[in-house]
Amino acid sequence: MSPDPSAKGTVPFGEYRTWYRVTGELGAGRPAVVAVHGGPGSTHDYLLPLARLAEDGWPVVHYDQLGNGGSTHLPDKGAEFWTVELFERELANLIEQLGIADDYVLFGQSWGGPLCARHAMTAPAGLRGLVIANAPASYPIWLQEMARLRAELPPEVEQTLRRHEADGSYDSPDYLAAMRVFYDRHVCRVTPWPRDFLSSFMETYNDPTVYYAMNGPNEFHVIGSLRDWSIIDELHRISTPTLLISGRHDEATPAVVQPYQDGIPGARWEIFEESSHLPHLEEPKRFFEVMTEFLKSL
Repeated sequence: MSPDPSAKGTVPFGEYRTWYRVTGELGAGRPAVVAVHGGPGSTHDYLLPLARLAEDGWPVVHYDQLGNGGSTHLPDKGAEFWTVELFERELANLIEQLGIADDYVLFGQSWGGPLCARHAMTAPAGLRGLVIANAPASYPIWLQEMARLRAELPPEVEQTLRRHEADGSYDSPDYLAAMRVFYDRHVCRVTPWPRDFLSSFMETYNDPTVYYAMNGPNEFHVIGSLRDWSIIDELHRISTPTLLISGRHDEATPAVVQPYQDGIPGARWEIFEESSHLPHLEEPKRFFEVMTEFLKSL
């Protein structure tokens, strides 16, 4: 039985629970859009505006990946527990448990992008479309581009970042202030930050278990298990119609997104001129026009 409109709940995932929210009615005609958040270790909150798609008949599924938000928190698990494969299994399990495996679309933002790409490589019969938004296909390329973007920061900001990274004092107010300079340029250019984004930011800050293990202390200092991870050589296995999204000022620079364009047959790429990492918050009108056009084309 499909969850009712705007249903919230959890599904079992092994011995743990995955929290989800459904806006609209599953199985009522159009495929469900599953919103897969970034991090790793963030929460669904900053993607909540996607629920608007339900007004036009596409039910939207949000969920919190294991380790944060409404899903099971596991602060005592070591870095070896938090693997890409774990989150691939969780996503597949959610789709199965909600009964949408025969008709769905994936929207993967930031880290959610390569996670959804990995899912699409298994050629699921019910996957109608794939949106990869503001996402790396290779963390080594991501790190190269982070270094380039950091070099463009005011010298005193970069010096502050380097000083605190050298001694590991990531919680220093000076470090957080310098980090914010980068975020305001390349993560979210809306000031003040929208409430939904702030919610996810604070959730990650309050339980950084997954984020620290896989990513690191922030977006541009990736020292976690993903630092050498890449899916570039596998992208040709994706046959799902694919839309790529990025912002002109995005930390996911053109060099970061290009492998998806090169590797996925027929992928279409939309760059949002006034956006950085969150076009759905920075240019919502154009974002929903692009998304709706893509969904209608499936």
